[in-house]
Amino acid sequence: MVNIKRKRRNPSITTSSMSDIGFLLLIFIMLISLMNQRYEEKINYSESTEIEKTQSESNFEIWIQKNGTVSAEEKLLSPEELESLVVETVTENPEVRIHIIADRDTPYVYVDSVISVLQSLQHRVVSFVIKEK
Repeated sequence: MVNIKRKRRNPSITTSSMSDIGFLLLIFIMLISLMNQRYEEKINYSESTEIEKTQSESNFEIWIQKNGTVSAEEKLLSPEELESLVVETVTENPEVRIHIIADRDTPYVYVDSVISVLQSLQHRVVSFVIKEK
């Protein structure tokens, strides 16, 4: 009788590509999380008793701080710059809805200056954003 010896092989899993896969997943997650971030100013929101929810896909947000600083799309704006940015945005997307987000303690004169810019442009679809209770 012939003795045939079997060679024992230790099973091994190649792990050289695991680090590549992990690195690609990390990059993918970082990119996705950056896409979903929304620009926000730190303010105290006003409150209201009546709320109407709007779609957030096509909004143009104008932020007004307590000290009268106006910003939109992460830029500090003068009234003239705000006017040209609103014109550009409405030209690109006529269905855009403008949201005014003002701090609760903002003097009305600053909010009125933004409203005056929108009135001069005859833009009629404007919402004031408030804190939901």
